[in-house]
Amino acid sequence: QVQFVESGGGLVQPGGSLRLSCAASGSIFRLYAMAWYRQAPGKQRELVARIASGGYTNYTDSVKGRFTISRDNIKNMVHLQMNSLKPEDTAVYYCNRDPYLNAWGQGTQVTVSS
Repeated sequence: QVQFVESGGGLVQPGGSLRLSCAASGSIFRLYAMAWYRQAPGKQRELVARIASGGYTNYTDSVKGRFTISRDNIKNMVHLQMNSLKPEDTAVYYCNRDPYLNAWGQGTQVTVSS
């Protein structure tokens, strides 16, 4: 059974940085594209950043140049480095495969506020 455990969120001022981490179970983690998603209050969950099994990355326009996704196929980890954070980045962040599985973790709250 695949499981995802996110960590690293918190409260940060605008312009600050956070690094999110996700531990994924499953022996064939390296074969799948992974992604970070986020859901803000009253909004639908959206895909923020994606990394293919070979390392190619994609980002939604609103985070390009500010966020960086990476993966460690030995440790089954995915990370999201978030810089120059804005209040509109406030959301619960989740990791999952892309396309996603119906196996969401608890997420990690990111709050950007002064």
